[in-house]
Amino acid sequence: MRNSTETAAAVKKTSAVKKALRVILIALLAVVAAALLIATHNWKEDVAYYDTANPYITEYGKTMVSAHRSGGGIFPENTMMAFEGCLKSETFKTDIFEFDLHITKDGRLIILHDDTLDRTTDSEEIFGVKKARPENYTLEELKQLNFGEGFKTDAGETPYKGLHGEDVPDTLRASTLEDVLDYIEAAGQFHYIIEIKNKGDLGYQAADALYQILKDRNLLDRTIIGTFNGDVTGYLDETYPDLPRSASIKEVVAFYLASIVSAKQKPDAFRFDALQIPANQFVIKLGTNKLVNYAHKYDLAVQYWTINDAETIRMLQSLGADCIMSDVPDVAYSVIHENDAP
Repeated sequence: MRNSTETAAAVKKTSAVKKALRVILIALLAVVAAALLIATHNWKEDVAYYDTANPYITEYGKTMVSAHRSGGGIFPENTMMAFEGCLKSETFKTDIFEFDLHITKDGRLIILHDDTLDRTTDSEEIFGVKKARPENYTLEELKQLNFGEGFKTDAGETPYKGLHGEDVPDTLRASTLEDVLDYIEAAGQFHYIIEIKNKGDLGYQAADALYQILKDRNLLDRTIIGTFNGDVTGYLDETYPDLPRSASIKEVVAFYLASIVSAKQKPDAFRFDALQIPANQFVIKLGTNKLVNYAHKYDLAVQYWTINDAETIRMLQSLGADCIMSDVPDVAYSVIHENDAP
């Protein structure tokens, strides 16, 4: 026979289980309700026009072309060879260069997407380890690598694979942010989308170095900074409020939900200058007239990644998208400008 203490404990446990089940049920109902709202919502609107001071918001139909990873679908990504290829092309033009940064052991910023060097370089062969990380090596050490090692053409060819040592052209070695910016700016004035890949203290160091480099070159107003690391976003807001940035993941989700119900916002409600988002690759539909109009209403640019097929590029342009980030900027350019007068 149970004593009073055991009975009380059993009742308390049963109550806790019921409470947990209620919470789970409410959460499930909320998810179902949100799914129904999203599924039944009317996403189509006419394109709206607003006065803007945001240099990244374009006239309707004049969507900007961004070379994602400096055109990583047609050149070895994030290399000087790729930047040269975009600038010297006779078939397409690049409006915005998009690339990624990692900080090295000696505090330099190099152009690199992944957290490790394995996929794009011959680091395993040269350094003798797998998953070598750039922050563990100096710039001089990283200069030994072939950053075109992993590049593959549409035909499956690997034209730079197996090049080591002196056989590696300088345009396929590690590139610093300073070298890239100086090279591009010598060819004209461009805009930049730069993503900080590091997080924590390394991310803060990268942000410090990036800000100073951009300030020295008067590029703060022609650059939008992105990061998937919330701590770095917070650091940017606190330390460099004059540095334009894109929305964080949390901010994108909140903005998306607000756009569904056309929530009225204060003019200074948003701390970001652009939404850098996928289109309709996932469950959430971000490639819609309604979202673009809502963003433009609050002076926010809408830049879509990573769009490589002509049909989606054409669709997003028709919505009033401000920028298409593409691994194949030649394709993006040809679609966006297909109706230009000769």
